[in-house]
Amino acid sequence: MNSKSRVVVWSTGGVGSIAIDAIRHRPDLELVGVWVHSADKVGRDAGELAGGTALGIAATDDAEALIGLRPDCVVYAASGPERDAGAVPDYLRLLGEGINVVSTSSTSLVYPPSYFHPEWRKQLESAAEAGGASFYASGVFPGFGSDQLALLLATQSKTIRTLTVREIALNDHYPVADVMMDGMGFGRPLEFEPMLSTPGFIEMAWSAPIQLIAKALGAQVLQIRGSLDRRVTDRDLEVAFGTIAAGTCGAVCTRAAGVVDGREAIVVEHIIRMARDVAPDWKTSDSDATYQVDIDGDPDIHCSLTLGDAEGHGAGRGAMAATAMRVVNAVPYVVDAAPGLLSSLDLPITLPRNVLE
Repeated sequence: MNSKSRVVVWSTGGVGSIAIDAIRHRPDLELVGVWVHSADKVGRDAGELAGGTALGIAATDDAEALIGLRPDCVVYAASGPERDAGAVPDYLRLLGEGINVVSTSSTSLVYPPSYFHPEWRKQLESAAEAGGASFYASGVFPGFGSDQLALLLATQSKTIRTLTVREIALNDHYPVADVMMDGMGFGRPLEFEPMLSTPGFIEMAWSAPIQLIAKALGAQVLQIRGSLDRRVTDRDLEVAFGTIAAGTCGAVCTRAAGVVDGREAIVVEHIIRMARDVAPDWKTSDSDATYQVDIDGDPDIHCSLTLGDAEGHGAGRGAMAATAMRVVNAVPYVVDAAPGLLSSLDLPITLPRNVLE
């Protein structure tokens, strides 16, 4: 691997700020620039924007200036209601200029062959080829909890009948009302139809991890079946985006199942609650964020991973840190990889360097 990779971080939100702080302490990485969206952040010190001490690097919204720095890689962590629509043009520009990209923004690109927008995928492939650069997306779920953790455990398997990956999360800390209410249906009566209930949405959202696992295990998924279940809260809940009234949705479960040889063999479940005691008959956890893998086979395998402190709290920060480090730790590997659109199947385990304190 190269001795040091020059890195630009694209945004200073929760994930971007963690990436900035991590890079500043890594002798194998050098932070050379930071992009920001808000005009009031332009010109401010990137280290201070990330909640730390000054770095002597002024944040900018000038993409051309950052490209002119000729970084080896961009850590792309911008977010928004239309992530891919805003991000893909940036990816194309960066890749075409020969700049590698690691991203937490486009979760459907954790497995590029299954990307829901084939025309965009072709454009990204062409840009990567033209620029001689690579693109890699990851995170926690989709990401590590829904692919590499499951596949690592599967190295112990003789046979597998069903492989299930699951996230169980308490999301009362998430402040974006339109995502939680209109997108997922929290705080709405069960008659309300959130974006999650759009036909084909769940299947599209979880296609990437299902197809990635199938590819790794040498299986072929020809159909994905999606389902949505919601439960009401029996009392008012005060959460970060407001009040969830009694009798409205307080828990959501999505399930996507990849069908192999006529049976549901690869399953992704996502359980989100606004309070721990809503939907008690669903899978539960004492932690704010739990990632589970259950393999029904020979042998049966069950694994549970939690983020946050020992008491199971602080998972929001833990999940953001894990998300950021999935791509920061991958930077040297992506820089050294052959050009193209990568998934976790194309890289070795992206072990961090120089992180022991």
